[in-house]
Amino acid sequence: MSTVTTLESYFDFIRTPADTLLSIRVTGTRVGIEYILREYMQGASPEELALRFPTVTLEQIHATITYSLAHWDEVAEYLRSVSLRQRDDASQPEFRGQAAFVAALRDRLNAARRDLASGDPPWSIAAD
Repeated sequence: MSTVTTLESYFDFIRTPADTLLSIRVTGTRVGIEYILREYMQGASPEELALRFPTVTLEQIHATITYSLAHWDEVAEYLRSVSLRQRDDASQPEFRGQAAFVAALRDRLNAARRDLASGDPPWSIAAD
């Protein structure tokens, strides 16, 4: 007797108690299909995706692409909701603080690079 595998069996559909879809993850991983599909839509091949997502098999990547094509309306809505949720999360105060920290760190790094390029390092070695 053969076992039939459905496309849906490749995914974990995570919902809120009110039955709102929060996440679609590849079964056995923490990878959301939005990450795979974003890279795929930007031109990555399934084989490249398998290298970028080592916890996801090539079979699971093909299943993700096939599922998205077979259920495009639902997947497109899911991708829109994820994008909106990520944008909302990024506007929260704790994320703005992180963004400010990263910006300050980037400014310090760029200043150090400029100093090194000009031959004037930001540190001095005291001569004895």
